[in-house]
Parts: sequence; structure tokens; C-alpha cells
Amino acid sequence: MDVISLKSKISQLIHRLREFWRRDRTATEVKSFGEDQRQSCAFETRVRGVRTVPLAAIVGSLGRYHDFDSHFRLKEHVPAERLNFIREAMRQGRPLPPVRLCQIKDRYYVEDGNHRIAVAKELGHDEILAHIVEYIPAGDNFEDILYQQRAEFCDRTRLPTDINLTELGHYNHLLEQIAKHQNHLQETLQKPVSCEEAARDWHRTIYRPLCDIIRRGRLLDSFPGRTIADLYAYISLHLWEKGESRSYGIGIGELIPQDMEEFRTKMNQLAEPDYPEMQRTITAFVLMSVQGRKEARIMDKLMEYDEVEEVHSVHGDADLLVKIQLTRNLLSSDAETISHFVHDKIRKLTGVNSTKTLIPGQSRIKQRP
Repeated sequence: MDVISLKSKISQLIHRLREFWRRDRTATEVKSFGEDQRQSCAFETRVRGVRTVPLAAIVGSLGRYHDFDSHFRLKEHVPAERLNFIREAMRQGRPLPPVRLCQIKDRYYVEDGNHRIAVAKELGHDEILAHIVEYIPAGDNFEDILYQQRAEFCDRTRLPTDINLTELGHYNHLLEQIAKHQNHLQETLQKPVSCEEAARDWHRTIYRPLCDIIRRGRLLDSFPGRTIADLYAYISLHLWEKGESRSYGIGIGELIPQDMEEFRTKMNQLAEPDYPEMQRTITAFVLMSVQGRKEARIMDKLMEYDEVEEVHSVHGDADLLVKIQLTRNLLSSDAETISHFVHDKIRKLTGVNSTKTLIPGQSRIKQRP
């Protein structure tokens, strides 16, 4: 055996040893969709379309759960050719189609795209674009009934964001609000308005403004275990349906008329100091790992985007630090807006290996003279 072949054999052995010791010895197989489906009695389906899914929420597979461990690492007995091909494609930033996932509650299972998810996890990605089919649990316990009501609400409204309630019957209350708003819009506009159109307008001009007032008043701090949607449902039910006044905090009561449509009109008329515009600016930072020979070209491409404010070459685990500033309307979440920009523009640049997005919490910026 010549020296080159010996070095190659030693290198392969070292690589295998590193992989062996790096593996979590407690790792098991990924979860089986069929087993979860039977336990949850989840057989009725809803097509939810394409959206971004956190990789951490993908826990199993439909048909390949024997081939991957619980961290979605390929087992030794499975050929790695396809995994290597996907890895190289992702490192080069080549576009790949969305994976296909099946959802049971907050858990996702892979129908198609196991290797893409394995590589995305390996490269440190936080999320992946997926076409989702949701399976609705048919149990008669509190959790399943609440989930069924939430699924019906999503089916009828088609809102692009989740509204999470913790009380039975409150989704029906919101549907009644939307139906009343639908009638109001039809009378005002003198034309037919679909339930989905009314739901989007209700969400933008009524639900989100009131939630913002609740958030500003820090009411959620006094109700641990509840969601902001819970407080919206409670306040709107007592104020707009039952006509009962409540004291919710300094200044909050003054902003909420006792009629839902009057509240909508008032929110649309308030100036920016009193209430935020329907457009919101988001700042985020993206850490990028890129191919060294393409770093300068990628920096030039990034600076062509209006949303990119700064690009820095850095030393350490990342190669580039990018500051972006995006604008979203109140129908979209910060995470959705940032995810779509990163996926559609940054990750598709040739030479991008991986990205990691950082969203600021509290910020303090010095004002220089």
C-alpha cells in the first residue's frame, strides 16, 4: 500500500471515530408517524399549504423512521450517496423544492424530504420550507376538542397566522365576531364579502389592534398560563357582546369603545404616536457561513438588496454578519417575514453554506452627535 492510500485510510478511520464519539449514545430512532396517528386517532386531514416550519418541531417520518436516529442523522447501514448530494446542493445554495410534512398538533413528520431535513439540521439551519397536511385528532378529551375547534376556525377563516386559545368555545365566539363584521362590510361596501375576506379585515383592523393595546398594557403579566388571544376573547366578549365595562389598566379602557365597529374606526383614525401604523419595521441579524472564494461576490450581491443595511466579514464560527431591516403588515408575524426573506433571497445566493438568524429583543442604541 502506497503512502497516499495509507493516509486516505487513516483519514477515513479518524472521520468514522469522530462520528462515533460525536453521536449521542441515547439517540433512538425518529418517531413513527403511524404510531402517533393511531394514538391520537388523527385520520381527518386538512391541507395547510406551504409555510416555514422550525426544524426542532420535526420529530419523525412516515416511512423512513428506521433509517434515521432521533437527531435525524443517517444510520450507518443506509447508503449516504443521496445525503452527500443534498449536502453539496445546500452548501452551494442551489434551490430545492419544499419538503412535505404531515402535522399532528405541534409535531411534524416527514412524508418526503428526509435527507433535506437531515442536512439542514447538520448545517445548523433553524427552519425549512414545507408543504403541510394536518391530521386532526378525534379524541374526546379537553386538549383534542380544543384542537378540533381551532382546526375548524383555521378552515373557515384561512388566516395566515395562528390564534391560540386555551378555553373551549372561544373560537366560536371569534367566528361570530367575524360573521358580524362580514355583514357590516357587506352593508358598507354594498357588495358581497366572503368569510375569508372578512376574517382578514377583522384580523388586521380589530384583532391585532386590540392585542397590541393588551400587550402595551402588560395585562398578560397578570394572567400566567394564558395567551394574548385569551385576553382578547375575554375583553371583547364582555365589552362588545355583554356590554359590561371593565377596568383593564391606565389608559386602556379609554381606547376601547363598547362597539366593535366603532373600535375599528377609531383605530384607523389614530395618529402614529397613539397607535402604530399597519406597517411595522423589523430589524434582524443573519450569520452566514459561505464558501471562501465567493465571499466578496456574496457581499456585493447582499448590498444590492434594499433590505440589507450592513454586511461585515467576521472571524469565528460565521463568515459574514448581515443586518437587515424589513417591513411587514400586521397580518404577518416577524418570524414569517424574516424567514421568507432569508430563504428567498439570502440562502439562494450561490456559495451560501448555512445561515442563522438572530432577532433582537431589547435594544439600546447610542445617539451620536
